[in-house]
Amino acid sequence: MSSPDSMAGRWWRLQNRYYARRSRRQKSVTGFVSQPEPRTIGSFARGRQLVAGNLLFAGYLVESRDANLWDVKSPNAAFDAERHGFVWLDDLAAVGDARARVKAQAWLWDWIAQHGHGRGPGWTPELAGRRVIRWINHALFLLRGVDSQQSKLFFRSLAQQTWFLSKRWKGATPGLPRFEALTGLIYAGLALEGLEDYADPAVRALARDCDSQIDDQGGLPTRNPEELLEVFTLLIWAAAALHEAGRGVPPAHLAAIERVAPTLRALRHADGGLARFHGGGRGLEGRLDHALAASEVKPVRSDSLAMGYARLAAGRTSVIVDAGAPPQGKASYNGHASTLAFELTSGRRPLIVNCGSGASFGVEWRRAGRATPSHSTLCLAGYSSARLSAPVRGTGQEALIKGPRDVPVDLCDLTDGFRFQGGHDGYVPVYGLTHARTLELAFDGRGLAAEDMLLAMEDSDKRRFDRALDASVLSGVGFDIRLHLHPEVDAALDLGGAAVSMALKSGEIWVFRHDGRHKLALEPSVYLERGRLKPRATKQIVLSGRAMEYATRIRWSLSKAQDTAIAIRDLNRDEPDFD
Repeated sequence: MSSPDSMAGRWWRLQNRYYARRSRRQKSVTGFVSQPEPRTIGSFARGRQLVAGNLLFAGYLVESRDANLWDVKSPNAAFDAERHGFVWLDDLAAVGDARARVKAQAWLWDWIAQHGHGRGPGWTPELAGRRVIRWINHALFLLRGVDSQQSKLFFRSLAQQTWFLSKRWKGATPGLPRFEALTGLIYAGLALEGLEDYADPAVRALARDCDSQIDDQGGLPTRNPEELLEVFTLLIWAAAALHEAGRGVPPAHLAAIERVAPTLRALRHADGGLARFHGGGRGLEGRLDHALAASEVKPVRSDSLAMGYARLAAGRTSVIVDAGAPPQGKASYNGHASTLAFELTSGRRPLIVNCGSGASFGVEWRRAGRATPSHSTLCLAGYSSARLSAPVRGTGQEALIKGPRDVPVDLCDLTDGFRFQGGHDGYVPVYGLTHARTLELAFDGRGLAAEDMLLAMEDSDKRRFDRALDASVLSGVGFDIRLHLHPEVDAALDLGGAAVSMALKSGEIWVFRHDGRHKLALEPSVYLERGRLKPRATKQIVLSGRAMEYATRIRWSLSKAQDTAIAIRDLNRDEPDFD
C-alpha cells in the first residue's frame, strides 16, 4: 500500500470508505449452502486469557473482565488490525465453553452494531477477508442459541462484507494481504446462498497471484518464512473449500501448493517451529504441521536453497542459515540485515536464535531487531551489513538499502557430515572486506564446526581496507561474532573463560569453544517474541577481535558435551504466558 500521506494512499482509503458505505445497500443472504467446517487453529491458553478479561493485542494488554473490545482505546494501527481481523475468534473457539461463546457473540454483534455499516478501520480488503474467514469457520459456534434477529444481522453483515471484498480485493497489496482478501471472497462465495457468482472471479484471480507472487522455488519476495506459511495455509483452505463444493482447483493453485510445501519443510526446525528471519516468527503452534499434512505433498530431499535459506540437519539437530541477499524495495519493509546468520535447534529446544522482530514493542525495538548485531552472525565495526532508508512519510516504514548483492553459496556432503559455505559483500563498499562463513554439521548432529573469514579480495578492496586501517590508527577494524541464545538456555563461562557451557531444559549440555586468538564474553541480549508484553531477557556469546590483515580467520565450534545422551526423553512442557 502507498504512504497514507501520498495521493495514492488517500485515494486507497477513500475507495475503501466509499465501498464500505455502499455495502449497506446490499441484500442479505438467508444462510449457508452447506455446513461450514472450522479450519483455523486457535490457542486454548490465549482464549482462556480473553475469557478472563485479559485483552492482549499487538503487545498491549488491557485488563478488564467486562470490557467491550470495541470501546477500548486503540494505541496504534497494529492493535486495530488484530482486533478487527477477528483472529482472536480462533482462540475463543479453542476454549469452546459457554463463557467463551458468550464473549465471542457479544463482541461480534457489538462489531456489527458499531462498525457493520461501513465505519471504522476494519474496512480494508485484507482485514475483511481475514474476518469473513473466521466468521464462516466458526458460524456454528457463534450462532448457537441466538434468536432469529441476531442470525439475520450475522448473515446480512457477511453479505455486505462479501460485496465489499468483490469490489476492493484489487486494492489489497500483492502478497499476503491480497491472498487474504481473495481467500475470504472464495470462502463467502462458496458458503453463502446466492453469492456463488463471486467465487469464480476470485478463484481465477487467486490462481494468477499464485503465478506472479510465488516464485519457482516456492518463495515470496519478502523472504519471510512465517508469511510464507500464512500464504500456504490460505491456499490450502481455499483448495479444501473448492473440493468440498465439488469444484476443481486451478492448476496454478495446485502447482503453488506443491512448490511451497518443500520450502516450508526446509524452513522448519527440529522442534517443528519456523526459522525466525526477516520479520517472521515461529508460526502459530500446530499450523505448519497441519498445513503440510493437509497439502498431501510428499517430502522430497533437496540440496538447493529454499527461498534463499540453507538447511543442515542431522540427528536431533537442525541448522538454518540466511544464505541469500536481503529482500529489496517494498518487499524489504520488514526485512532484516541478517545475511549469513543462522539458528540452531536441538530436539525440541532452540539453542542459537536471532533476536526476532521487535515490531510489537515499538519503533525503536523494531529497528533494533532488524540490525545485524541482533542476529547470530559476524558484525563488522558495529555496523549492519545492510542499511535502513529514511522512514517513508506517514508510515515510518524503512526499506533495506546498500545491502549484500553478491552472496555465493555452496552446499555439499562430507564423509562425516554436511558443509555450508557462503559469503557476502555487504561490508566491501566501506571496509573492503568480504565476510565468508563455513559451517560443518556432523552426521550425528552432535557438533557444529565453524569458520568465519574477513577477506580483502580485489586490489580495490585492499585499498579500501588500507584506508579503514589508517583511520583506526593501525589498531584494526573491530568485529564481533554474536550467537544469541534462547531465553531458556542456562549459559555460563567455563574453563577459565575459554569456553561457554549451555544447558537446555531437556538435560542436554552444549559447549562453545574457539581457537583462543580472540576475546570471549557472555553478554546480555533480548528475545523479541510476539504475544508478550515486553522483550525477554537472555544472553549472547560474543567473540571479539580486530582485523589487521587482508585475511582474518576465526574458528569456533558448538558441540554436545561427551556425557550428553544421544537420545533424551524431553518431557518438560512450555506454558505460554503474558510476561
